[in-house]
Amino acid sequence: MTKIGIILGSTRPGRNGEAVAKWVYDIASRRSDAEFELVDLLDYNLPHLDEAVPPSMGQYANEHTKRWAAKIAELDGFVFVTPEYNHSTSGALKNAIDFVYGEWNNKAAGFVSYGSVGGTRAVEHLRLIMGELQVADVRAQVALSLFTDFENFSSFKPGPQHEGTLGVVLDQTVTWSKALETVRKG
Repeated sequence: MTKIGIILGSTRPGRNGEAVAKWVYDIASRRSDAEFELVDLLDYNLPHLDEAVPPSMGQYANEHTKRWAAKIAELDGFVFVTPEYNHSTSGALKNAIDFVYGEWNNKAAGFVSYGSVGGTRAVEHLRLIMGELQVADVRAQVALSLFTDFENFSSFKPGPQHEGTLGVVLDQTVTWSKALETVRKG
């Protein structure tokens, strides 16, 4: 069964991303075309990148890196849930991405973002990063506004249209993850 990780890309206290990621997981877990797992960066406690050898070499020295690499390796695709901080993704997510390399290769990624302009600028940066990691990013994206999808900027109340868009993100991510299976095994 194709395994898709829903990666919660914020570790900030009081983060909005937890409610968003749980919403994504709730909807995804009703599907039968893939197995979905919520992957919370807080559970991995990654320090600022502390590996001496570049990740592309695959020679991880630290146990936290090996644990993170094993999790990413077992997944066939990803849905990144990202905030937008200063026109980009969170430092915690970028740091986690940078820890490993080969484990990302030849997989697919979709995006669910949130921020004052829907987190779209964060996703634009993530799309560039995914290209370098040989991850096929899908076209559809859920962009949640802090003004209209959150009450008082903190209580998540997504508009009903977002569930349909999320369905498209999941469809595309699962389809591409399955298509790239032959490349991963080749």
